[in-house]
Amino acid sequence: MIQAFIFDMDGVIIDSEPLHFEVDIQVMNDFGSAITHEDLEKYVGMTNPEMWAVIKNEYQLTQSVAEIIEYQLSNKIEMLTAREMEPIDGIHELLAELKARQIPVAIASSSPPVFITAVLRKFNLLDQFECVVSGEEVDRGKPAPDVYLKAAEMLGVKPEHCMVLEDARHGVAAAKAAGMKCIGFVNPNSGNQDLSQADYVVKSIREVPGICEFE
Repeated sequence: MIQAFIFDMDGVIIDSEPLHFEVDIQVMNDFGSAITHEDLEKYVGMTNPEMWAVIKNEYQLTQSVAEIIEYQLSNKIEMLTAREMEPIDGIHELLAELKARQIPVAIASSSPPVFITAVLRKFNLLDQFECVVSGEEVDRGKPAPDVYLKAAEMLGVKPEHCMVLEDARHGVAAAKAAGMKCIGFVNPNSGNQDLSQADYVVKSIREVPGICEFE
């Protein structure tokens, strides 16, 4: 029986992966290195510090990880604020369904806390979630289960009674490692993501209530 529902954010609540790819490619260009959309796909679902530590080493960037993230994040939030964006189709309805059934909801995202807050504020969703956890607030980011286990702990629900909605390979792995059920959402803008380890796979958020069969 589902007692709690935990959302990833990027690629699930907001179709933000194109924004992330665009900014990250520009950041690399500004720092004198070229990286492609395809190169970045393998990092989808990882935290900023983990991703940039790998990229810094691979591309031998002279800037520190902290400097890269500060520059990247300021550009990303500026772009988020300026653009007209809406939540992914079906999110409002899913949140309403969960609220009607008194199922607590949380966000467990790899994004930094400041970006999560900016997204929720932009969409007027700040008051819709019982708790919000960033992968940067736990010891290990996805694909480790830490962020999902922390969300379950904050909700007061055992992991086996939680359902997760994810769009990335690393996120699905994290949810399954946490002992949770997981729905993989096929978001074309998230790149070529292997969702085969998910319990269910959907191509629309509107399919989710039917899959959950809330008991």
